[in-house]
Amino acid sequence: MARFHCPMPLASGTTLDLPATAARHVQVLRMQPGHALTLFNGEGGEYAAEVEHMGRSDVRVRVGEHHPVEREATRRVHLVVGMPANERMDWLVEKATELGVARITPVMTERSVVRLTGERADKKLAHWQAVAASACEQCGRNRLPQIDAPERLDGWLARLAQTPSVQGASVVQAVLSLHPSSQPLAAMLAQPHSADASLTWVLLNGPEGGLSDAEDAAARAQGFVALSLGARVLRAETAALGALARLTLA
Repeated sequence: MARFHCPMPLASGTTLDLPATAARHVQVLRMQPGHALTLFNGEGGEYAAEVEHMGRSDVRVRVGEHHPVEREATRRVHLVVGMPANERMDWLVEKATELGVARITPVMTERSVVRLTGERADKKLAHWQAVAASACEQCGRNRLPQIDAPERLDGWLARLAQTPSVQGASVVQAVLSLHPSSQPLAAMLAQPHSADASLTWVLLNGPEGGLSDAEDAAARAQGFVALSLGARVLRAETAALGALARLTLA
């Protein structure tokens, strides 16, 4: 069953014109009137629907029954990632969405290759949101992960310290690290409290080259603990996705 993200109010028994992106996708699939599809708007659950009209540039559908199905991960994970270069950030957003990430915050660090500000940052954010929506269509999620605008890591950490919703909340904050003294992620997950579904896991992962000593110290000063994924040296995006998979697929 083809699935389409439709970011607008949906209600059973109504007809609507699909947004441009979804309409183009329906046309590429050569769907015809009477063909069934699934719509979701990110507010929870999904709707059965049927193509009613195929125009040259527009597609009208009739919205059917709402199904309150959810496919979210048991653990809520917030990835704070030093943006990898080239198309690797796109790949990270896509795969993290499939794995069930709740939120992604792209950050610029001392060793970051990618620097985004202004209009360029806005365009990248819109692009990543579209990548996440497409990944949700593919994997069956009915809720899109939150993707934040890129910002500097030091600014994000400073704001974190002043955010009332974080102070005293049920949050595990961890820096993915190769340092030999770091606690293995598997050991932390073996602790009884790690199964608490109310926990939010905030994973901070550096870019190519990792975090600087000063950035690592600043994160620890905000309560982050160092976690290790093992002895092998992983690419920045591999480390983030490896930790995410361990948390959301357990």
